[in-house]
Amino acid sequence: MQITSRVASANDLGVLLDLYAAAVVEQRDIKPVWVIADALPEPADEAFRAIIRDEESLLVIGELDGAPLGFAWARSEPLLPQAGERVAVVRLIFTVLAARGVGIGDAMIRQIMEHFRATGHRRFDARVSPGHRHAKNFFESNGFAARLIVMHHRDDDDD
Repeated sequence: MQITSRVASANDLGVLLDLYAAAVVEQRDIKPVWVIADALPEPADEAFRAIIRDEESLLVIGELDGAPLGFAWARSEPLLPQAGERVAVVRLIFTVLAARGVGIGDAMIRQIMEHFRATGHRRFDARVSPGHRHAKNFFESNGFAARLIVMHHRDDDDD
């Protein structure tokens, strides 16, 4: 069993869209607001193309024996000016359910962190939906700890 992580390219667009569609279904079930607040802007194919071209981003695909079973996207983002540094933010990470727990996510997060460390980053954030225990445990096992919880409220329509 060979687990690898590699940089995604425009040639991977079909695979990325399939994996992303599965991530959307999972996240919609966990926290419906994710689709309008934390997902990719639509259309997703254009969003992936922009991410691949973005010099501040890294998009990787995790594979098991050459089969793409996950993807992760991280982006360098500014902290407040007084910090004098940037943070690498894992914006999305997803592995198909049947392939979780074998190391695909670990390979992707390792590649992301190595890439951003090589560019001078020493701080890393990751976005995790409340209630997504698997994702929280995954990031904690990779040395992450919560630093912010975003609270959300939506007024329901009267009709």
